[in-house]
Amino acid sequence: MKWLKKILPRSSFSQTVMLIGCLLLINQLVSYLSVATYFIQPTYQQINQLIARQVKLLFVDGVDVGREHLTMVDALNAKVRGDGMKIYNQKQARAAGIEQTTYYGFLSSQMSEHLGGKAEVRIAQGDDFEIWIRPPQAPSIWIKVPLTGFNEYDLSPLTLYLMVIGALSVAGGWWFARQQNRPLKRLQKAAILVSMGDYPKPLPLNGSTEIVEVTNAFNQMSHSMKQLEQDRALLMAGISHDLRTPLTRIRLASEMMVEEDEYLKDGIVHDIEDMDAIINQFIAYIRQDQESTREQEQINYLIQDVVQAESNREGKIEVELATCPDIPMQGIAIKRILSNLVENAFRYGQGWVKLSSHFDGKRVGFSVEDNGPGIPEDQIPELFQPFTQGDIARGSVGSGLGLAIIKRIVDRHQGEVILTNRAEGGLHAQVWLPLS
Repeated sequence: MKWLKKILPRSSFSQTVMLIGCLLLINQLVSYLSVATYFIQPTYQQINQLIARQVKLLFVDGVDVGREHLTMVDALNAKVRGDGMKIYNQKQARAAGIEQTTYYGFLSSQMSEHLGGKAEVRIAQGDDFEIWIRPPQAPSIWIKVPLTGFNEYDLSPLTLYLMVIGALSVAGGWWFARQQNRPLKRLQKAAILVSMGDYPKPLPLNGSTEIVEVTNAFNQMSHSMKQLEQDRALLMAGISHDLRTPLTRIRLASEMMVEEDEYLKDGIVHDIEDMDAIINQFIAYIRQDQESTREQEQINYLIQDVVQAESNREGKIEVELATCPDIPMQGIAIKRILSNLVENAFRYGQGWVKLSSHFDGKRVGFSVEDNGPGIPEDQIPELFQPFTQGDIARGSVGSGLGLAIIKRIVDRHQGEVILTNRAEGGLHAQVWLPLS
């Protein structure tokens, strides 16, 4: 049964079309058998009966073979009334095309009953519709009866009727299934957008009652999530804004400290800078990087810009760039990813960072490596959650939003971010972006 599940369609549209197609096929077969049984077969029986009467008339007075040295074929042809019927011996029948005819068992049985012996009926369908009979009165001869006008059209009315009805039924079923599944397809696309942080306009309430109810519930859910997201963004933005005012006052106060407290001043300034960086991460997180415009960008140029901006750090930065095509992206957001990864690499590493670009034919990627302690494998999947850090191995500096911001930006680009530990020690962060 597993192989059957693999070949059967899984989408609602395909299943509906398949169901309608099967029902139409059964309907066509039943219609064809009904017409063949109650219309075509009686017609053939009547034709068969009329031909049997004509054949009987040929033998009703016997066949005069001896007079004027006539053969049986000649004698029978002499009795034909000029209606197209012809009599052949075996050799003449083969020359006339008896071997290209089709044998019909049920017609042969009926003809045998009408003629009182074993008869054989064959039919030739070409330019002319011809019936061949081998009568029991003379098994060595063949009688050909042409039916003019019987095969006037290449397609019989029954076949043409079934083809037209079948085509119209399939087209109607396809249109019906498409109309039924269009709201579901629209709902699927909208759900994907919501999962990526976009909130589309309310979907139109079209389709069946059940689909309308589901669509209405989805619209309400999307509206509630959008409102919740806006409230959260407003709350976090307000908190971040309100925190900066006292931080500014503290910094101004620290500048007025006496020289004897210089060591204390430096600590306060450092803490203020850390808190300011955390607030910037809060703002970046709640913004969700919703820059809508995407332009063709070269990832190598962005890497070089970030390396140049980070060149004043203490430590070593290695760069290894591959030949990569331009891809559509939000350049500012991707630079934010690179900056966050480089910041983490210097924060948790031992002063060595490597930036690389990659192209595998389908995707463009970049990676950032460090030589720090790395992260336990079981903690890596959790690092993309907000406010989560690899505390055990790499300390607890920062807000825990850096990787969550990276994950959001990558998801909005339909890309993939992968974290692995290097065999030499340290973390290897890799980001892949699609070509389109």
